[in-house]
Amino acid sequence: MAGEPMHCGLGFAKAAGYRASRDSYIVEKLRAAGALILGRTNCPELGTTITTEPVAYGPTRNPWSTDHTPGGSSGGSAAAVAAGMVPIAHATDGGGSIRIPASNCGIFGLKPSRGRVSPGPAPSEFAWAGATTQHVVTRTVRDSAVVLDVVAGEMPGDLFLAPPPARSFVSAAGAEPERATPKIGWLDHPATEGYIGHPECAEAVHKAVAILEDCGHHVEEAHPAALGDPDFQRHLLVVVTTAVATELEEWSRLLGRTIAPEELEPDNQTLARLGSSIPGTTYLESVLWFEAWRRQMASFWSEDGYDLLCTPVTAFPPARIGELSDPALGQQRMIETLQYTAQFNMTGQPAMSVPLHWTSDGLRVGIRLVAAFGKEALLLRVAFELEQVAPWRDRRPRVHA
Repeated sequence: MAGEPMHCGLGFAKAAGYRASRDSYIVEKLRAAGALILGRTNCPELGTTITTEPVAYGPTRNPWSTDHTPGGSSGGSAAAVAAGMVPIAHATDGGGSIRIPASNCGIFGLKPSRGRVSPGPAPSEFAWAGATTQHVVTRTVRDSAVVLDVVAGEMPGDLFLAPPPARSFVSAAGAEPERATPKIGWLDHPATEGYIGHPECAEAVHKAVAILEDCGHHVEEAHPAALGDPDFQRHLLVVVTTAVATELEEWSRLLGRTIAPEELEPDNQTLARLGSSIPGTTYLESVLWFEAWRRQMASFWSEDGYDLLCTPVTAFPPARIGELSDPALGQQRMIETLQYTAQFNMTGQPAMSVPLHWTSDGLRVGIRLVAAFGKEALLLRVAFELEQVAPWRDRRPRVHA
């Protein structure tokens, strides 16, 4: 947003008082549609973690339980919507940063297909090898669909393009199914060997399966075989660390001085140093690995004939403030939690978090549905159906405007 602070959770950007030089395309489109933009919300440093606790600004807390994180990286946005400050908040997603905060805060979050929303005009489209995208978090499915109609569409110079929808997303949200019973696979545990999930997250999937079956959908236990590929995390680390090192170089250019890794928080220091040591050939090898792996993943929809995949959003319920930012254990805990979302950033498929489950101690746990590339309309239609039979919009957290 032109003239507004843009700090990305960075202490040195805050100290410099850095402000954006122009509006992004998504801001231009929202303004043109009449949106009233009220302010900025908190995010973790560089958006590299799934909790919103930047040293520069302090933690954002979950409105349902202020001892717990709202998630990240769009945790400030999700907390603002859940607390009733605003009905809609902008959010980005490079590894789960729309879906995880939506899950933790009991609201709706849709990550669109790669290329559905233009990232411009900033040169960020291939950051994280095309994994990042943006949209909003909302209380209702209809609000998300309305905004997607506003912000979707290619802009000059876009590298990735999603197929145009057959009709408006808001009309698709409440439409009758294209066929009577979409075929839905489900998975209630991490697919990667050596990781386990929390029973509450598995229970969230079982609850969703029961509701979907009651709605007449064909649901069976199945998931893409490539989802648990043990090489995924290694190649993802190459992409993320390279991106962090590059972002540090970009901030050095913006501020007119060299930004050293020591000016970052400890986890990002490690990522930046590692990224700076990775040869370009290694980065390209990982990008090419993802291309082959993406085709394996797509076969679940194209060849096996599934319309949707249902999983938990995260492997564990919301963590307490401080657990995921702990210098000693936070990174490992984050990896254990982040078992379902980043895969579909790398495939570019649309995915959403739907707030269907509440734990025994009152924490929110979303379920995640994934569709084939370009099929946001199907996700919105099924989400709208779930919203009618298991409504959530009138449930209010302890902390509410």
